Amino acid sequence: MLTYQDRLDAMRRTKIEHTLAKKEQNGYTDLDDFGTVPLPEDYYVEPWYNSENGSFYGLEGMSENFCRVMAAHPAYVDPMEMLCGRWRDMLVNYRGDIHYLPNWIKKNEKLYNFIASGATAQWSKRWDEKRFPYDDLKPLQKKYNIQTGIDGDAHFACDYRIGLELGFGGLLDKIEKYRKINTDKKDFYDAEERCVRAIIDFIDRHIEKIREMIPLEDRPEIKETLLKMLSVCENIRLGAPKTFHEACQWVSFFNCAARVFTRDGAGFQLDTILYPYYENDIKSGELDDERAKFLIANLLLIDPHYYQISGVDAEDRDLTNHLSYLILDAADSINISCNLTVRVHENCDQSFLHRAVEYLFKNKNGWPRFCGDKNLCEGYMRNGVDKQTARERIAVGCNWMCVPGKEFPMNDTVKINVAKVLEVALEEMKNENERSAEYLYSIFEKHLKKAIEVTAAGVNHHLDHVHDVTPELIMNLMFTGSIEKGLDASQCAELFTVGVDGAGLAVVADSFGAISTRIEEEKALSWDQLYEALESDFADERIRLMLNSSPKYCHGNTVSDEWAKRLTKTWTKLVKAQKMPNGRQLVPGWFSWARSIEYGSTVGAMPNGRKAYEPISHGANPNPHFRVDGAVTAQSNGIASVQCGYGNTAPLQIEFDPKITMEQGGVDIVLDFIKAHIASGGTLININILDSERLMEAHKDPTLHPDLVVRVTGFTAYFASLSPKFRQLVVDRFLEGM
Repeated sequence: MLTYQDRLDAMRRTKIEHTLAKKEQNGYTDLDDFGTVPLPEDYYVEPWYNSENGSFYGLEGMSENFCRVMAAHPAYVDPMEMLCGRWRDMLVNYRGDIHYLPNWIKKNEKLYNFIASGATAQWSKRWDEKRFPYDDLKPLQKKYNIQTGIDGDAHFACDYRIGLELGFGGLLDKIEKYRKINTDKKDFYDAEERCVRAIIDFIDRHIEKIREMIPLEDRPEIKETLLKMLSVCENIRLGAPKTFHEACQWVSFFNCAARVFTRDGAGFQLDTILYPYYENDIKSGELDDERAKFLIANLLLIDPHYYQISGVDAEDRDLTNHLSYLILDAADSINISCNLTVRVHENCDQSFLHRAVEYLFKNKNGWPRFCGDKNLCEGYMRNGVDKQTARERIAVGCNWMCVPGKEFPMNDTVKINVAKVLEVALEEMKNENERSAEYLYSIFEKHLKKAIEVTAAGVNHHLDHVHDVTPELIMNLMFTGSIEKGLDASQCAELFTVGVDGAGLAVVADSFGAISTRIEEEKALSWDQLYEALESDFADERIRLMLNSSPKYCHGNTVSDEWAKRLTKTWTKLVKAQKMPNGRQLVPGWFSWARSIEYGSTVGAMPNGRKAYEPISHGANPNPHFRVDGAVTAQSNGIASVQCGYGNTAPLQIEFDPKITMEQGGVDIVLDFIKAHIASGGTLININILDSERLMEAHKDPTLHPDLVVRVTGFTAYFASLSPKFRQLVVDRFLEGM
């Protein structure tokens, strides 16, 4: 008789097999794990283009191609599991831009040639530049290395309560109801209906697959599982989910569709939204805790959406419940790439927080992560939002929060490379008569203001037109007012608090610190010597080492720490001062996502001793090797001091080998560290507790540890799937001891 643990072990082995097979199929992937499974060899989609540039846009283009991609997806049913369904492919792959095609499409000669046939068109493929050009913004966007947000998709959160209450059949009824009211929105409702019916067809293929498998199954416990799976799928095909099992399966199908459409990974407050289903089923005898844990583990396996657990409500009352514990236990039982965020507040269940750190310590797979509930809530309220709304804002992305079903924040799609801005300022000052750190900073601030202005223009351009380019047809289904008004989420949101992240903080802070120390205080170098060293990319290694050995940000009360705090004040002031139309606001933060290599490739040598085109610093983190002794605490203190204070994050990303076991009190030490960082103002903590020997072995030969999961940035991924450059980033951030 197969136990739940037998099944979980088999599911985990299959997951590792899929991870290695995807690596063979796609090459290195420096992204989220996503939960996808390998594509079958005969998989094929022929996109339909409705633009002369060889791409597709708008209601018709997005809905038609979503239906085509969904229809190509074969059913996925693993008899070891209790939930079914997987996604494999994204709609954006067919947008016609050959620069972004995954390897498996490039290897498919027929499909590649079809997509590439329009590649000579002069316009971009992801954004409809023919209808909505922004050539006037491009020079400054390039000058300051801005990630504009234009063409960014998803990066907001829908309200799962809407879909769980209605089911797919109820959503169809709702579409029909408002189609009759908003008679001028026929195209909108037609597109929404096509998408919902494509999801129902996807469910139907799973129902058919399960029916085929049942007569072939000899094991009674597996046959029972398949019969139950069949019943669940039939019930939620049109009906609203009524049981815990049905709710988990409904979410799984919706998540597959949302991923296919725009790579959406925003989940929900998992413990509170699923708790009524859990409570009712426990009372009725339909469910027990072991089955509930298994279903949650299955849900996490299907897709590592960003789920949040625990926290407090608007009155600061603890939200932790028994299901919160079961979710942690479920994640432990499957122990794969996972994106659970635990909300930390002084009123939260302390035993639950201890349990969360135990699993971080036990599994050493980068989950869960921790956010500062009080700091994020109070910060977001400074944008003019009431406490109730601020408490509803949950962690549903790499570095970002969102009010589900009400906010359209574009978070993690808009970034300014402040290291590039400093390079521009240095170039301007080179031929000036005045040269000083203060004068350089004034030039830097002038260019930073320009960079923010052009960034704001790009954000407004996106918000004004994205509904005509990439309407969010799947997430609209669970967005307040969208179906009711016949409007895209980008048009009807109650909140447009758009996150704007600065990248390269430590490079800039350490550069000003090196200038202040070596040129102005010690007079060990002249400005001419500095410029000569930068232009030659430090042909004189002695000068590079001199600059690189200057006091650094996060070293503790250094000149560079002061520059980092000053830079944060300037950044926050300028971002918040930027005027925006139609109730929109920009919200400052520090984050680079996984783009530190990409951003570094645009920046020449810097005064902190960084050589040309090397990666910039990661998010709010210090530069690698900033110090050794006491580095964990020093890094925490430094990052706590550079929080922008408006509800956007400056995450603490940290990797270390604690050199102390769980039995020796390691969990308490790490939990105290988390609480101390949050008490000091921290907003989000991404921790990798790692075995240094295992990490280095996997870096040298990833096949030795194919199950090693690391938190690359806001997301977790299998270390073996990362490119050597990205593996090196994790290794470079690693700190010994605590």
